[in-house]
Amino acid sequence: MPTLARSLRLHLIDLFDTLSGHVVAGLLRVLRLTNRKAMANLLGVTLRRVGPWLPEHKIGRANLKAAFPEKTDAEIERILDGVWDNLGRVAAEFAHLDRIKTYDPAVAGPSDIEYGPETLERFHQLRLDGKPALLFTAHLANWELTAQVAHTYGLNMIVVYRRPNLGQVADAVMRIRSNSMGELLPTSLSAPVTLARKLAEGRHVGMLVDQYSTRGVDVKFFGRQTKANALIARLARQIECPIHGARIVRLPGDGFYGEITEAIEPVRDAEGKIDVVDTMQVITNVVEGWVRERPEQWLWLHRRWR
Repeated sequence: MPTLARSLRLHLIDLFDTLSGHVVAGLLRVLRLTNRKAMANLLGVTLRRVGPWLPEHKIGRANLKAAFPEKTDAEIERILDGVWDNLGRVAAEFAHLDRIKTYDPAVAGPSDIEYGPETLERFHQLRLDGKPALLFTAHLANWELTAQVAHTYGLNMIVVYRRPNLGQVADAVMRIRSNSMGELLPTSLSAPVTLARKLAEGRHVGMLVDQYSTRGVDVKFFGRQTKANALIARLARQIECPIHGARIVRLPGDGFYGEITEAIEPVRDAEGKIDVVDTMQVITNVVEGWVRERPEQWLWLHRRWR
């Protein structure tokens, strides 16, 4: 009986996985048939109304009160309102990633993503110098667009991502991402070895660095201790390549602004090698600065401190 029960349970899990994958794939196909901006507005309004009833709202409120003790309850709720609005827009935009256009002076017509001359110069330097580099980003605005822009304009980059737990859902999401983001590498025990090899070949590696990592190193974020995945700093120590921050800012009217920072100055130990923990603190400080500028565009709904 235990064997039969286990077999039935596994079959039910597989069935749920398959059905979930079909549902997600179907929703993405439907969203691609809609007007992106109209659907983003609709889902933004919808999540602003539904979000406060979800348990994640309490997590977000607690995070914000700890990060901004000087803010009133009304200010905290206004930020959370923006967080839910942004998340709804990200959901609508995901199905249209390959249709969101970055400004290109050689191409006539409107664009969705603007940038400054410094970012343009840094991007082309990264693209053309034949040298490896590491890029980090955070869950700000539509964070998927950083990789989309890099791929569209020829930056030879590998994007590290966390694969969704459900296989069929992961496959549906991957089909969208692979068409607009280039080469993707899921996190795994072997990923650091693969990434170090690719960097040694002159490739670029991009990753998110703003989530809690159980096996990470201790850093301070908004004055509170948490843990950060130190993979990017360890790769920089091993390969000795520059580290840049890259972010997307959501602008009024459904537009975006992209930015690449100048190379950050890593902290080095007595032997002159990159200090992993202190360099992760430098990176975390950059992310904190971004979040402080536009707190309503960051994903406060996860447990960043534990």
